Amino acid sequence: MSRLLRIRHVLAGGAALALTLLFAPQGFAAEQVDIELVLAVDVSLSMSPDELEIQRHGYAAALTHNDVLQAIADGVHGKIAVTFFEWAGASTQHVIVPWTVIATREDAERVAAQLSASPPNSARRTSISGALEFGGDLFAESGFTSMKRVIDVSGDGPNNQGAPVQGIRDALVQQGITINGLPLMTNGGLASAYDVAELDKYYKDCVIGGPGAFMIPVNDWEQFPEAIRRKLVLELAGPWSQPWRAEAEQGLPVVLAQATAPYDCMVGEKLWRDRSWMWESR
Repeated sequence: MSRLLRIRHVLAGGAALALTLLFAPQGFAAEQVDIELVLAVDVSLSMSPDELEIQRHGYAAALTHNDVLQAIADGVHGKIAVTFFEWAGASTQHVIVPWTVIATREDAERVAAQLSASPPNSARRTSISGALEFGGDLFAESGFTSMKRVIDVSGDGPNNQGAPVQGIRDALVQQGITINGLPLMTNGGLASAYDVAELDKYYKDCVIGGPGAFMIPVNDWEQFPEAIRRKLVLELAGPWSQPWRAEAEQGLPVVLAQATAPYDCMVGEKLWRDRSWMWESR
């Protein structure tokens, strides 16, 4: 092959590569959404079967609520990415809804159908730190990109297995992830000795964190559907919007993350350590 032909082949190959690079990114770029939202839901043995169903139905109803759909539509891109998993002990995390885009009511109803497709299963122990680690890892495989990544964690007791929750929380916050909370101060009975009297304060000091982080305590299961709806609206709207102010001023209290005298973030581990007379239920 002559030198001239070799040059032509090189130029042709370079042109083809340039065209590939020009048009290929659209096929490989992560999809833009307004928020990547991880819903992490406690299914430890302290929850009764009825309470587990209330949680599933509450999230399904909230995701299809007009207020939530409007908050999604009002976003810059008009769509969000959401995944839902249930957790208990340090090695117990089950994805119920994989990463899914919600932009329309039909999208939301498909997610709600997935939440209703099979009954939830409970498991031993309570590892909020394990749930947060698992939720953080889910962002790496979402296939989406956004300006806001949020883990929305609900639970009815303190961390009693796995790494201390504070360190995991702080590591995720350093990655730009916001953690919001839904402390469920609703349980009692034989497992109640593992509970703490001020679970809302525990969540405020030890669990939630990041830009605009907040929590909504739930004191009765009848409040749960409203709490989930309001929480989603607040997460989607942002703390500087009119919908956020309107929601924050009515109904269940919205507690913002703030620096205060710290709660004992190892209280759950200490309760578990001193459990010698109890069943290993949570």
